[in-house]
Amino acid sequence: MPDKTGYLFIIAAALLWAISGTASKFIFSSGISPIELVQFRAAGSAVLLAFILGVQKPSLLAINLRKIGYFILLGALLAATQFTYLFAISKTLVAVAILLQYQAPLVVALYMFFILREKLSITTVIAIFCSLLGCYLAVGAYNFNILFISKTGIISGLCSAVTFALYTISSESGMRWYSPWTVLFYAFAVAAIILNIIHPPFHVFGRSHNFATWWWIFFVILFGTVLPFAFYNLGVQRIRPTHASITSTLEPIAAAIISYVFLGEILEQLQIIGSILVISAIIILQQKPQKKMSTN
Repeated sequence: MPDKTGYLFIIAAALLWAISGTASKFIFSSGISPIELVQFRAAGSAVLLAFILGVQKPSLLAINLRKIGYFILLGALLAATQFTYLFAISKTLVAVAILLQYQAPLVVALYMFFILREKLSITTVIAIFCSLLGCYLAVGAYNFNILFISKTGIISGLCSAVTFALYTISSESGMRWYSPWTVLFYAFAVAAIILNIIHPPFHVFGRSHNFATWWWIFFVILFGTVLPFAFYNLGVQRIRPTHASITSTLEPIAAAIISYVFLGEILEQLQIIGSILVISAIIILQQKPQKKMSTN
């Protein structure tokens, strides 16, 4: 039987990311730039994870120094994913940025097929098609107004799809050696170091912001970063990267529902059809038994 716990972890991550995308849009309106928010996300997440692991299970902080190169690569991919995604949100609609990033399942599937020579089953191919078409419809990308959005936003969103796919694949490799929590902590720690080298650290403290802005920054750190990435890693540990990335395409569906509830945006008929297609992709994937991976 498929490991349904893995799918539940991925779904939880997608729901939290959907809320985080809208919260990030609000934060940008207060004057904070995408790279500043990414710095907060990475640094805040690393500090929080270091505290939790240090208190609960310090042994999870230990790694083999020969794996440093791996964690530098993983952290760089995470930093790139976070920045390109948030930059796309700042330049385009949240839904469009999500649509672009969630072309990642196609990147993952192509990597597994062409690089790792892993055969794709017919059910996986069907699920990929349903997922991509469903995302396209669910976010309303069939509206020709999408052609007039920022080109830099589109390019950044596509880059986030590639880096997110590579992060998914790389994190699976790391969890063959270490706990998902260990992989997550070092990925964020390295990402924070890289981002604070590129951009002056915590420059945002030089400007005044209201309580609501700081609250949403905290929300994005804990509920939009630490928890969803932890859930995502735990999910990838239990199901294949291709299936994890396809299941996570529930994020644009959740974003559409959130917009309807809080902003009064009514889903069009094609958007509802798209939602059904994405859910169908997840159901299709659960019909195929998954291999579990072991960790040390």
